[in-house]
Amino acid sequence: MKKIQIEPAWSFTDEAGNRLDPKLFGLLQAVHQSGKLTSAAAEAGISYRHAWNLLNKWADFFGVELVEMQKGRGARLSPLGDKLLWAEQRVAARLGPQLESLGSELNLEIQQLLEGVKPVLRMHASHGYAVALLPKFADGFQLDLQYCSPQEALAALNRGGCDIAGFHMPTAAVSGPLTKGYRRLLKPRSHRIIRFITRTQGLMVRPGNPKAIASLADLARADVRFINRQKDSGTRALLDGLIREAGVSSRRIRGYELEEFTHSAVAAYIAAGMADVGFGVEAAAHQFGLDFVPLATEHYLMVCHRQVLNDPKVQRLIETIEGEAFRQAVSQLPGYSPSRCGEVCGVDELFAEENA
Repeated sequence: MKKIQIEPAWSFTDEAGNRLDPKLFGLLQAVHQSGKLTSAAAEAGISYRHAWNLLNKWADFFGVELVEMQKGRGARLSPLGDKLLWAEQRVAARLGPQLESLGSELNLEIQQLLEGVKPVLRMHASHGYAVALLPKFADGFQLDLQYCSPQEALAALNRGGCDIAGFHMPTAAVSGPLTKGYRRLLKPRSHRIIRFITRTQGLMVRPGNPKAIASLADLARADVRFINRQKDSGTRALLDGLIREAGVSSRRIRGYELEEFTHSAVAAYIAAGMADVGFGVEAAAHQFGLDFVPLATEHYLMVCHRQVLNDPKVQRLIETIEGEAFRQAVSQLPGYSPSRCGEVCGVDELFAEENA
């Protein structure tokens, strides 16, 4: 299937019009991961000679080495090389969900022209690593996946703006305003819940956890720098509930007002050394080589109107997420479990189970 994939791109230019080669970022990433230029060149799909020339060219461009070669110890990124890689990762992490949503809209229009009109399943959902897998597995229908906050997704469902809404809810005690807000938007008589995945959220800390951060109380220490999620995200709502129950004042957390818009953007921020800790999913910590302190488990759920359950598109979605291929893909995400993926239940049944 032909699909548009939108990726962010940025580049340095100088007075002579020289532009940074995008292949450089792939090479820097490979050097960071392997610590060897030979392995990095192979990973980037270029020859060793090309890799060496590329690094020399852009070292001349900046006037500073991007990779430090150490006899008997391989290669490692220089401070500038590290910052360039971090900038590339942060751009991708911050803009990725918005570009995926735009790509979904464009692909929907183009595929209908190329292949004829196929059934379209409109889904508004909170962004996450597992839900991002869905377009790769959609078969027999077109998935129009738009990322938004949990509250926005549920509001869109109630006004007819989508067929399915995706949101996440803690599995235990952290109720309060978060659960009450969901209860106001969920309608027991007309809505049905489709269970999706369970995931772990916690503290993402720098490799080796040099500040020995072990609990939410440590966030209030004067020597700890924090990076937060935006106010309307489900992860921020979960964190606010957790620190409230732990008796920690957000005003004492250095950096609580600083916000990023995805789990991966928070992880990239920490990996660059700009913060010591953030809150998010284990998969994001793993992606950026961070350590992880688990704090809470939550269900990622889908909700639809009762009559929509019999729609062939929704039935096909349920079959897809119940399938072994999708479940295996989810199981490969650190901190994710597909144990009850595809089960359908009522709203009251969900809350009764969570409160049991």
